[in-house]
Amino acid sequence: MNWNIEYFDSSLEQTIFSLPKGLLSRYLHITNLIQEFGANLGMPYTRAMGEGLFEIRIKSREGNVRIFYCTLVGKQIVMLHVFIKKSQKTPKRELEIARKRLKEVKKRDT
Repeated sequence: MNWNIEYFDSSLEQTIFSLPKGLLSRYLHITNLIQEFGANLGMPYTRAMGEGLFEIRIKSREGNVRIFYCTLVGKQIVMLHVFIKKSQKTPKRELEIARKRLKEVKKRDT
């Protein structure tokens, strides 16, 4: 596996790993693909959101989840934010949280 995955903080990691079984299983499958093939798998697994932000798209019987992440130099991936998707469009508030964390992570990385 070529890419290393980190989490913005331990609270986010706990939230992701406490997802319902079906969603967690799909998350683990997609992150295995990301670790092997890189950050931008493309649809239906991931989507570029612009300015270095990506989202993992997870859908199962239990619902729809989006997990925002970014990449850093040295094949590092940082999971930034997770939310349960309830509407067709990504809520502005969720995107703002992810973009704010993206800036923090990029600042720490320099």
